[in-house]
Amino acid sequence: MNWFHCHQPRPYAGTRLFCFPHAGGSASFYRGWHRDMAPAIEVRAVQYPGRADRRAAPLIDDAHHLAKLITDAMAPLLDRPVALFGHSMGALLAYEVACELEARGRGVTHLFASGRHAPHEHRAGDTYERSDDELVDELVRLGGVDRELMADPEIRELTLPAVRNDYRVDETYRHRPGGVLACPVTVLLGADDPEVTPGQAARWGELTRDRCGVRVLDGDHFYLVPRQGEVIAELSRAVAMTWLSTP
Repeated sequence: MNWFHCHQPRPYAGTRLFCFPHAGGSASFYRGWHRDMAPAIEVRAVQYPGRADRRAAPLIDDAHHLAKLITDAMAPLLDRPVALFGHSMGALLAYEVACELEARGRGVTHLFASGRHAPHEHRAGDTYERSDDELVDELVRLGGVDRELMADPEIRELTLPAVRNDYRVDETYRHRPGGVLACPVTVLLGADDPEVTPGQAARWGELTRDRCGVRVLDGDHFYLVPRQGEVIAELSRAVAMTWLSTP
């Protein structure tokens, strides 16, 4: 099974950046990043089970288990330094994969968490138990989909099972004791994101022994779509700083 999409392989890149999509998202969300990322960084976009080319793969509704499977699949790609980026639910999974890699003696150079409160700040949610109409309302509220598109019964049948599963992953997640990383963390969010405040974003700093920075950009929960260039520039700078600070 192909867990990772790479539209522009860079065999001489100094760092591999694994990108984790949001709830209901797929690897195609990062399609433009492969082309626009700094030449020294190779992008590998994570493809969760149950969507696109992995539609036949069973959905997994537990974040810890899913992170372990993703980490297992990374093994052949750990021949160079690795950084992780995740948006919304993807930030949670990127964090769990970072924890798993460190537990296996293979840390990451940088964790980028976008559009999500820190994993140890539990927020109860029941979106995954709501009706299809209510689930669509939530997606529209966050700005990730077009309501007219989601009125199509075939589109709903294709997309909502994965969306519901991903909300279950996020809303039933429980942070385990420990889980403090050794790598630096950069948190990005939109100034008008209804899901996370700068104060909540800053709590990611409690989950690293290294530095943690928060960057607020104009936009809502999906600020990174219109601000793609700024986000990629921020990632490129942070990765370069990691290289400079490595003994």
